[in-house]
Amino acid sequence: MAKPEDAFRQTGWAGLRARLFHLYFVLRRPMTLGVRGLIHDTASNSVFLIRHTYVPGWQLPGGGVEVGETLAEALARELAEEGNIALTAPPVLKSMHFNRRASRRDHVGFYLIEHFSQTAPKLPDHEIAEAGFFPLDRLPEGTTPATLRRIAEIFGGEQPSPYW
Repeated sequence: MAKPEDAFRQTGWAGLRARLFHLYFVLRRPMTLGVRGLIHDTASNSVFLIRHTYVPGWQLPGGGVEVGETLAEALARELAEEGNIALTAPPVLKSMHFNRRASRRDHVGFYLIEHFSQTAPKLPDHEIAEAGFFPLDRLPEGTTPATLRRIAEIFGGEQPSPYW
């Protein structure tokens, strides 16, 4: 029986591109570290999600931590790049996850952000196909299983999984 995650598996050129990126990072650093942020607009009870041009599904913004960068610095950079979002208070680290679907050495720091500003709506570009805020009770079709798990952990009282 197919797992829900299988619908979001990268195939074709996008999958090859993702595997090449991971190969590049294996050569540069033996363990990869990433960050993701759950941006919660408390006034509208909505969350910010993105849809990449190269992987399927709606997901939380984030990306890799570069050499010499802290997790918080990487998160701030990724939020600015993927959503025109600036932190107005420190983000709250909620959990760490082993991203075994990406590789055997990938880990993700997961942050909750409730204090932020958005300088302008995020327009599509070479990396981000779509982005926007969605009410928690009306998430877009195609929201990834990992994104749904993180939302359930924050707002539904679910125990954080050790896996992304």
